Amino acid sequence: MPGNGDAVTRRAEARSGEGAAFVLSRGVVLLFAVACGTAVANVYFAQPLLVTMGHDLAMSPALVGSVVTLTHVGYGLGLFFLVPLGDVADRRRLIVGQLLLLVVALVVVATAHTAAVLLAGMAATGLLAVVTQTLVAFAASLAPPAERGRVVGLVTSGVVIGILLARTASGLMADLAGWRSVYLASASLSAVLALVLHRVLPRHGGAPPTTLGYGQLLRSTVTLFARERLLRLRALFGLLIFAAFSTLWSSVALPLSEAPYFLPHSAIGALGMIGVAGALAATVAGRLNDRGLSRRTTGIALALLAVSWLPLAFTRGSLWALALGVVLLDLAVQAVHVTNQTLIYALHPEAGSRLIGGYMVFYSIGSATGAIAATSLYAVAGWGAVCALGAGFSCLGLALWALMTD
Repeated sequence: MPGNGDAVTRRAEARSGEGAAFVLSRGVVLLFAVACGTAVANVYFAQPLLVTMGHDLAMSPALVGSVVTLTHVGYGLGLFFLVPLGDVADRRRLIVGQLLLLVVALVVVATAHTAAVLLAGMAATGLLAVVTQTLVAFAASLAPPAERGRVVGLVTSGVVIGILLARTASGLMADLAGWRSVYLASASLSAVLALVLHRVLPRHGGAPPTTLGYGQLLRSTVTLFARERLLRLRALFGLLIFAAFSTLWSSVALPLSEAPYFLPHSAIGALGMIGVAGALAATVAGRLNDRGLSRRTTGIALALLAVSWLPLAFTRGSLWALALGVVLLDLAVQAVHVTNQTLIYALHPEAGSRLIGGYMVFYSIGSATGAIAATSLYAVAGWGAVCALGAGFSCLGLALWALMTD
């Protein structure tokens, strides 16, 4: 399909007014992936640091738990109110602007000396970290249709690595230089990325010609859900798989910090390194979708997700069992996630930001639900009950796949 790629390039050149055509090279795709990973990591940095942050700012356990919750709430609001702007605004300016505001929010978090300031900063960080989804939609819009699954898979692999290595990086840096250094370092990296993206991304590239007002834009997001059955189905898949994902990752630090392990921040964070195998699934799933195998890929991945909770249930007795469960779970979640995004973007490419943003609202709901339910359940019933919860989310997804077709 070289003709489609040439057409995309010519349109990008015409919109930019630049002398040379913009080429979506592998290097640019990798830049998208790095930017996505860096932005989304900010939502997850706090998870291994909650105890330390709580001690530093004299926060009660309940208030400490709200750090994660408020970040996810902010992210959910950003998905609905900010991401759709990518369908009416210059995406390059939107991305650079959000990254610069994210830098400000991260500095607020890093310098917070009261719980109120910290919580406000974390909510703003979550709100602005949705620049990740604007980047995903931008990359998808610049990709030739025959290669869109591969491009979305590569960019999403950056998201996967960012989510998983966030815990590793934050745990290590907190042990070496304190928890505040995590957010100062992220602010610096985000500022550099804003500069690089401003120079590299095409002017007006991929920006659709829609002239909807802001209110109409938000209403049209809801309308898309009412009209498109595939979008609703894939959003439900997204909610369930990320509820399972969050069930594990929001609570696994609890048994690992207790007997018999008593692991430090850096060791708990390093567990994310194992889950980077999920990035492999992201790229493979994209290629399989380009070949028309989305339904089969989804079913196999959901089955693996359900199976992953069996070894995870033996976490207290074996770190090997935990490692196996983590690999299976992350492979499964990311395979379904990439397939979901590729399929829904193809419904209406001109509304790509609204489709991706609306879908990711369900991701945010699932993540928040899993986090709140898992940490609460662990306190009253232990790790076995958490695994049963995660398996329940996973089996619901598999049942939905068996009963409904795309």
